[in-house]
Amino acid sequence: MRKTATLLALLLPGFLSAQTTDQPLGFEEYDPVSTLRVEEHKLTRAKFPFIDVHNHQFQMPTQNLKELLAQMDALNMRIMVNLSGRGWTNNLPESTQFFDQALANIGQSAPKRIALFTNIVFDGLGKPGWTEEAVKVLEEDVKKGARGLKIYKNLGFNIKDNTGKIIPVDDPRLDPIWAKCGELGVPVLIHTADPRPFWDPLDRYNERWLELKLNPGRRQGGKGGYTWEQLIDQQHKVFRKHPKTQFIAAHMGWYPNDLRKLDSILTVLPNVNVEIGAVIAELGRQPRTARKFFEKYQNRILFGKDSWVPSEYATYFRVLETEDEYFPYHKKYHAFWRMYGMGLPDAVLKKVYYKNALRLIPGLDKSAFPE
Repeated sequence: MRKTATLLALLLPGFLSAQTTDQPLGFEEYDPVSTLRVEEHKLTRAKFPFIDVHNHQFQMPTQNLKELLAQMDALNMRIMVNLSGRGWTNNLPESTQFFDQALANIGQSAPKRIALFTNIVFDGLGKPGWTEEAVKVLEEDVKKGARGLKIYKNLGFNIKDNTGKIIPVDDPRLDPIWAKCGELGVPVLIHTADPRPFWDPLDRYNERWLELKLNPGRRQGGKGGYTWEQLIDQQHKVFRKHPKTQFIAAHMGWYPNDLRKLDSILTVLPNVNVEIGAVIAELGRQPRTARKFFEKYQNRILFGKDSWVPSEYATYFRVLETEDEYFPYHKKYHAFWRMYGMGLPDAVLKKVYYKNALRLIPGLDKSAFPE
């Protein structure tokens, strides 16, 4: 049989390739090249200067900001908001040193191009005086130059108080912090929970199956703790309880795939804004619905990206600016479907790219942006 196959391979060049293509492919391997030929507008630079309100730079105290600025210039990013002002340590003195050094580096190299948000160090929550100290540190950071407060998603996931209990997002001991942000006039950009499918069974019906298979640590179902619905409800309770504080819900509040629901949320919570970091794939598969939503809420949507991979911004520009059809997302595991452009009008683009951020975030340099 082996000799026969070899002979056939010599006589019929397509024999072996036919045998190969007949073998079953796994979902991970299947990556067809589209035969569709339509007009394309591959963008590597935004049409207008923009502000990225959701970025993380964990080396900013010592980072060479000239290199970072060059990458920003190539994208037409005028201002980057580094949400990780205190780094990722749970030690208050260490994080304060990190924050101060980051501010100093920015002040020396890029005072008009990079804005810093501060963070809350939750270590010791529950001990007498913790809340008062946290509010004091927040106020001092804003005086130093922090433009807002970023809350990481570990609030509600795994941050515990001094008794070992997981702290809910709407813990009343945090209320003075949200209130102080409103008093100081700085926004709270808050990330709560993760995509809903991370809690669903890991089966053939789960739209994030490939992502969870490749990144099993992202799966939340079965870990215990709060459910997705509980976490989102906790976040919304905070929004309702503090109407004088401006909140920016990270990742469109994890409702980019249900814009009717997000519409209802924004309708009853006028102090809530959203940013589009890491959810452009959801918007790119519903361009008509998404465009209507952006037009309706054009004053409350901000540009954000999250992970700092400059090449990936091209997908965002293309979805927002063009009317291109059926183009790939930059991560197959994150979105195995194709993208379509919304073709937003210039007036809406300007608001998403920079006007809304300039209004919500105090102290940003407005001079480099068109009217």
